[in-house]
Amino acid sequence: QVQLVESGGGLVQAGGSLKLSCAASGTPFKIEVIGWYRQAPGNQRESVATITWNRNTDYADSVKGRFTISRDNAKNTAYLQMNSLKPEDTAVYYCAATLGVSTYWGQGTQVTVSS
Repeated sequence: QVQLVESGGGLVQAGGSLKLSCAASGTPFKIEVIGWYRQAPGNQRESVATITWNRNTDYADSVKGRFTISRDNAKNTAYLQMNSLKPEDTAVYYCAATLGVSTYWGQGTQVTVSS
C-alpha cells in the first residue's frame, strides 16, 4: 500500500512563494507518475502539474511559468515550487502517485493566498 504525505502548505501573501513536498512510502516499485492536484471550496479537483519517472512534465495553463514540479526518485519525493502566488491559487493541494493501474492520494495540504 502506497502512502503519500504532503507538507509545506500555509498562508502566504499574494506574490509570495511556497514549496510543497510529497513523500511516498510503502512500495519498492517505481512510481510512474506523480501529480499535484488542487481543490478549492465549491470547485472540482483539478490537475496542477504532473511529472513522469523520466521527468517529463505537464502543467495547467493557469500555473505555467509560476509553478515548477520536480522529483527525487531516490527519495521517492516530489515537490511543487509555487511562485508569484495569487489568491485564486487558494485550495487544498493533493499529490497523487500512479503505479500500474492504481492511483494513490495523499491527505492534502492547505494553501491560502491572501490579497
